[in-house]
Amino acid sequence: MKIIEIDDDLYAFIASQTKHIGENASDILRRLLMPESPAPVRTPRNDAASDVTDDIPAAIAEAELAAKPADEPAPATVSVPVTPVSPENASDILEHVTTDALAAYSKRVDQFLFVLAELHKLNPQAFDAVEQIKGKNRTYFATSKEALLKNGSSTNPKSIPDSPYWVVTNNNTAKKIAMLEQVLQKLGYDASVAQAVTSRFAPEGR
Repeated sequence: MKIIEIDDDLYAFIASQTKHIGENASDILRRLLMPESPAPVRTPRNDAASDVTDDIPAAIAEAELAAKPADEPAPATVSVPVTPVSPENASDILEHVTTDALAAYSKRVDQFLFVLAELHKLNPQAFDAVEQIKGKNRTYFATSKEALLKNGSSTNPKSIPDSPYWVVTNNNTAKKIAMLEQVLQKLGYDASVAQAVTSRFAPEGR
């Protein structure tokens, strides 16, 4: 199996073409580009997740949730104390993540990495809390590329500049916004600051 890098908008389009739960990116592309080619027989994966599971449209995600047995226990959650960021530090991130600063990067993924790098710069001691942010079948942050590659396929890990952390980047804009919101929350920023940062990152919304 080969791994390729694609832009966020193309990945979002592929995810939007999902016909059924469990259809992965290869199956979708084969159906769209090679309609006469028979689908290969695949060995079921332990995580029962496709390459695009994290980013499938909301309607499909809801259908998957509805298909689960009613008596399936909810996953355990761990409550982690969050120390609120002081007003001075809260304003610091807004001074760093400006519209002009983001405009210096032409690609969304580079803007995403820039915001994370600024958050690490301002909160180096607390940044390890981001490792608690996980998807259904993926680990989103780690201190090595290898750790992210072990926890999901087509993750496209990238290093957060000037930090020891790596982050999964093979996801659409809506997912990146959600990840940034969780990072800001873990670091103790209030909802209004998180909203301001993500609005600058993606003014067009989700």
